[in-house]
Amino acid sequence: MAEDRLKIVVFGSFNAGKSSFIQALDPRSRHIEASSDEGPTTVALDFGRLKVNGRAVYLFGTPGQERFEFVRQVLSRGMDGAIIMVDATKGVDAMTRDLYLRLKALEVPLAFMANKCDCPDAMPDAICRDLHGEMVFPISALNSEDVHAALETFVETLSRR
Repeated sequence: MAEDRLKIVVFGSFNAGKSSFIQALDPRSRHIEASSDEGPTTVALDFGRLKVNGRAVYLFGTPGQERFEFVRQVLSRGMDGAIIMVDATKGVDAMTRDLYLRLKALEVPLAFMANKCDCPDAMPDAICRDLHGEMVFPISALNSEDVHAALETFVETLSRR
């Protein structure tokens, strides 16, 4: 993308809060979803855009089910950064570890959002220990201020590259 624009792809397991995260950043974001036994779920992508420190940021949310790996691969092309959403009430699962290892191999700048930290059974400290040395932001995707602050900090790290 052009220097004044960033493409950030949001990854994570099913129900980690990817869609809520993007909606908190861009209330006019778009979603392609379907109904499931557990409620609506993203089946193609979420898309949002906003300005962060004068830069246009394009957010692409990926589906959380493993069967949509091909969608994650397509959306990953040309990304400037990646965010991995982790449900702080469940911790880092196998899919999250796999996503992390794949993104590390690509050497893409990344950050973790430990979502649902407003829940009583959240364990953001355990996630930070589990992801030792990585950038982890404890957030609630329902709190727009938390989400904006975390994204701004992450975008600042991309700007220094």
